[in-house]
Amino acid sequence: MANPSRRGRLPASQRDARRRQVLAAALDELVENGPGGLTMAGVARRADASKETLYAWFGNRDALIGALIEANADASVERVTQALGAAPGGPESVRDVLETYARALLALLTGDASVALNRAAMGNPALASRLLHSGRHRAGPRVERDLARLAAAGRLRVDDPADAYRVLFGLVVQDTQIRVLLGEPPPSEAQMHTRARDAVDAFLRLYG
Repeated sequence: MANPSRRGRLPASQRDARRRQVLAAALDELVENGPGGLTMAGVARRADASKETLYAWFGNRDALIGALIEANADASVERVTQALGAAPGGPESVRDVLETYARALLALLTGDASVALNRAAMGNPALASRLLHSGRHRAGPRVERDLARLAAAGRLRVDDPADAYRVLFGLVVQDTQIRVLLGEPPPSEAQMHTRARDAVDAFLRLYG
């Protein structure tokens, strides 16, 4: 029997689920083969879909990568900011939520999906702009709002949340992401825990 995706238009709910399956297959293809090895034909084979479906949904290869950037950003921004969402009950809980955020940020930026998408965006100004706006420009203001909330609750001493976020981000990430993008292995879980702890220690010396 032919795959339902090859026979006419799917209902909206099934189409959305199928689109997510195709994007997951495309991300796997990108991680496995790199930007140079990503083709619409390869994604179609992995997703058990037709190339016609891919072109109808995404237009071309760059637009497919752009859709991957957006989908990955939606999940990633939520994952790295949710740790700051609960109002902390005291000084120890502030440290806990900041360390959880720091570990999530490191895991995100050095993970296979992020590395593959960053490499795909290199040399393509449109994709690079999309990556920047869907990631940093969305996550930053959310973290800034949470830092401001913590300051308003008397848990942090923050006059400028945007500046405090830049300091926190720099202390956590340092040059780790660029080194992984250039081919170094990502930090281990133990190394991420140590980096998160040290970064939060330094941040709280400034803002705690």
